Amino acid sequence: MRTAGRILAGAALAAMAAAGVAQTAPADRTAIEARFDQHISSADQLAWLKDMSSEPNHVGSPHDKANAESILAKFKRWGWDAHIETFYVLYPTPISTTVEMVAPQKIVLGGQEPPIAGDDTSANTAHALPPYVTFQGDGDVTGDLVYVNYGMPEDYKDLARRGIDVKGKIVIARYGTGWRGLKPKLAQDHGAIGCIIYSDPADDGYAKNDAYPVGGARPAGSVQRGSVADMPLYPGDPLTPGIGATLNAKRLKREDAKAILKIPVLPMSYGDAVKLIGRLGGPVAPAPWRGALPVTYHMGGNGGVSVHLAVKSDWKLTPVYDVIAKLKGARYPDQWVIRGNHHDAWVFGAADPLSGNVAMLSEAKALGELYRSGWRPARTIVYASWDAEEPMLLGSTEWAEQYADELKKKGVIYINTDGNGRGVLGAEGSHSFQHLVNAVAADVTDPETGATVAARRRAEARVAAFDRTGHVSDAALAAAEKGGDMPIGPLGSGSDYSAYIQHLGLPALNIGFGGEDESGGVYHSIYDSFHHMTTFDDPGLKYGAALSKLVGRLVLRIADADVPVQRYGDFADTVGVYLGEVKKLAADRRAEDVKREKLLHDGAFALASDPLKPVGAVAPEPMTPQFDFTALEGAVAALKQSATSFDAALAARGAGLTQSQRDRLTAQLRDVDQLLLDERGLPGRPWYKHLIYAPGRFTGYGAKTLPGVREAIEERRFDDANEYAARTAKVLRDYAARLDQARATLEGK
Repeated sequence: MRTAGRILAGAALAAMAAAGVAQTAPADRTAIEARFDQHISSADQLAWLKDMSSEPNHVGSPHDKANAESILAKFKRWGWDAHIETFYVLYPTPISTTVEMVAPQKIVLGGQEPPIAGDDTSANTAHALPPYVTFQGDGDVTGDLVYVNYGMPEDYKDLARRGIDVKGKIVIARYGTGWRGLKPKLAQDHGAIGCIIYSDPADDGYAKNDAYPVGGARPAGSVQRGSVADMPLYPGDPLTPGIGATLNAKRLKREDAKAILKIPVLPMSYGDAVKLIGRLGGPVAPAPWRGALPVTYHMGGNGGVSVHLAVKSDWKLTPVYDVIAKLKGARYPDQWVIRGNHHDAWVFGAADPLSGNVAMLSEAKALGELYRSGWRPARTIVYASWDAEEPMLLGSTEWAEQYADELKKKGVIYINTDGNGRGVLGAEGSHSFQHLVNAVAADVTDPETGATVAARRRAEARVAAFDRTGHVSDAALAAAEKGGDMPIGPLGSGSDYSAYIQHLGLPALNIGFGGEDESGGVYHSIYDSFHHMTTFDDPGLKYGAALSKLVGRLVLRIADADVPVQRYGDFADTVGVYLGEVKKLAADRRAEDVKREKLLHDGAFALASDPLKPVGAVAPEPMTPQFDFTALEGAVAALKQSATSFDAALAARGAGLTQSQRDRLTAQLRDVDQLLLDERGLPGRPWYKHLIYAPGRFTGYGAKTLPGVREAIEERRFDDANEYAARTAKVLRDYAARLDQARATLEGK
């Protein structure tokens, strides 16, 4: 449904917007947002960024704490009620790390990344930790090396077809395709005794662009740090799942924390990795396995290369410092619009996360100026600068778990940013807010083209579809061509929104610009620096200011709306798309199963294999049955009817609501998304309770939609597929029933 690109704060104007009626924004809102923009300054952001990224900012470092204290002082200076909330989390840091080739010759590898001329902070590593990953298992192992490509489930099937077993061996996997932590987890599950993860230049190095410092791509000595905890099981402190990690919290024993791996793991640069991969023997890797190193990629497994890998860590409790700031709401003080970005980093973290954090500080300064001038938000605005996001979303998750009951009673929405860059708007989140995101994007100017952010987003989709340079869905292309609302994506995990949407059931949005920056080339390395950020990612932080203006408008409009601004038809339509995808998945799997069985029966794999380079048959799999989606189909149909009826009733009657009706409507809708939770959670991971959006068990960051059903089909847990089809149908019917109650309020019943 198309509007004039605006969504309006008052109930009457919101009703017109819901009906698709073009309307000019009220002068007071326009004036407030114009005054807000006056206080957004790229110069401010540059000064803050340079200071905040001047020293290593890993969890527990002096500068990470100093940044938290500086952020707190800024909030207080700008008139916010602010404090630091401290949690005590398990955070292992390396005491010693060793990685070396011991056969066919001895070569010592690893060590700190070298400085780069022109990047001043790259030499400032005296207080930095060496390249490492958190929540691996300490150990000292020596074994033959096997190259496992991206280390995903299908890669292990390819190894098995070539007779290669990783049991008792050390694997080397390249970053990409799946989340980092899945690579050692799957290696461990297959019996490997250690894991090395490296960045291949095909993925973020010289095959993509000139290497840093000539361009922004990853240089040969750069190492991607990160967490390898089993985040798809649960995020947050591994010792306190489900509860806040206060000083006196009841903790698991480390050996009982399932999110912590058992085998040693280290990251590696491609400058070191080529010394290992270039010496491997065994079968030549299939074409999809070959990166951009100047060697022939072999799979190993024949005893050609042996590696010694050892990690010893200090497994200590570390304080983390969340900065929490509030502007109290005048009409609904117990309804909270929450907005966050983290401040910790693996090293300096100029792009990830501080580019987003300084944009958030600009918003906080501007909101503080409005507050001092007499403006008061209708709802309470809560800003949070999280600590310890990088290890496993620790700071944000612990706060969410500690105050879960209060947040479920008061939370209206959680709006997240992380690193920011140049380019096109990216937005994921709860689809009832899809229209609002599009409306705000139509009111913010892209700083380099002069077009609106919305117009640029549509143009990018149309050209990408024409040039076949990226996946553009049919829905996105149709919206772009018609000038309608662009779809937003679903949320998986990988940033601080996770606890709020997937555990507490609050609506959430994740917002940022990107696609034209080169921050991926220095991701989680010492070269994620002020110099790289202001040279290759967002010179002048123009897009930092654009992010502040866009997210600031989201906060202002939700905080001041008579009814929190949502359009439920977008959510219902999107769930309908997800159901169609799941049904197609089941049908495609059945067809694939029939083909596989016939190929096995006919001996086709043996006949097709090169006798000199044999590749075995695929393993047999259980046949995919027919599933009973009747209840789920009925629930989606009911949801669409209820959502359509509610949106129409708001359009027809919203202008005439009394204040008591608005208050009742607000109360009915504020927690409607919590109805999408199932308190039993997803199979094998009960912390994740949302039945519409979840991180995938084998994607980590990437979202799985209708996850209880979809992943059960993918993993051939067929009884779970039927069970979760019924559970998902129930939560959708409950959601539809709440919309029906809200419609009755609109109609005065």
